[in-house]
Amino acid sequence: MATAEPVAARKRRPKGHFAAARAKRPRGSGRQLEAGMRGILITCNMNERKCVGEAYSLLGEYGDLLYGPEQFSDPEERLSGSEKEEDEDDVEAALKKEVDQIRTSTEQKLRRFQSVESGANNVVFIRTREPENLVHHILKDMHATKKKKTRVILRMLPISGTCKAFMEDMKKYTETFFEPWFKAPNKGTFQIVYKARNNSHMSREEVIKELAGIVGSLNPENKVDLNNPQYTIVVEIIKNVCCLSVVRDYVLFRKYNLQEVVKSNKEDAQQNPSTVTEEQNLTVVKPETEEEKSSEEVKQENKSEGEIQAESKGNDTLTV
Repeated sequence: MATAEPVAARKRRPKGHFAAARAKRPRGSGRQLEAGMRGILITCNMNERKCVGEAYSLLGEYGDLLYGPEQFSDPEERLSGSEKEEDEDDVEAALKKEVDQIRTSTEQKLRRFQSVESGANNVVFIRTREPENLVHHILKDMHATKKKKTRVILRMLPISGTCKAFMEDMKKYTETFFEPWFKAPNKGTFQIVYKARNNSHMSREEVIKELAGIVGSLNPENKVDLNNPQYTIVVEIIKNVCCLSVVRDYVLFRKYNLQEVVKSNKEDAQQNPSTVTEEQNLTVVKPETEEEKSSEEVKQENKSEGEIQAESKGNDTLTV
């Protein structure tokens, strides 16, 4: 009779008990995208789990080429050392030593690449320390060889910095963040590309205006180039996190799209007639210091605003 009560108790639980418990658990090993992280933002085509697998495979391949294989300390070697001293240690010290060993081993295995919950559908975030050179190297190699290496991964954007997605936080953060590229004597031509997911409190126009103004204040010689800029400032907002990067060869590498970068010029021209539409959706504008805008640019901005607002009310799928 002692075992009958727990069984009955389990049967009386509501049907949605376990489903609700699973829903509360965040994906990505219990870790979520937050301000202060660096990594790689990856968009995919409806299959996030397969996207993570492809990302680990691709990043691991090129990571080993650039930085060499990851060096993991041997757990057995550490355990053998602890076993020799077990007789001299008390139980508490031995337990603490074993916990430290497990923690160290886990940290080493997660050191190079780690998937975290992005906060948006069809978006994966891989946390890593040096995303800029790695992603550029991948795209440069794929552009040269035209060898397709992924099926579900669409775009792969390095995220060099993150902050809270509030205007004051973004202004304060970018004043320092932009310095390596735009602070005198450094200078360059640039464009700003903006995308927001699961966020309704940020104004696209205000964000672009403020960031362009900061770039201009760092060096008045920084100029806008909407056709082939040296740098593209990528602003990706997910919920209350703003992801930022300054990338090179954005146009050459087809907006960092792994499916498009492997196409030949003829194939791209035939199969990608929607390039103009995407250019409008991922908005680029000039700094406010250039007060005069043509009526055509204003119409394009208004059209883009309507598209982004409609998109945010629907789903989070990125148009490619």
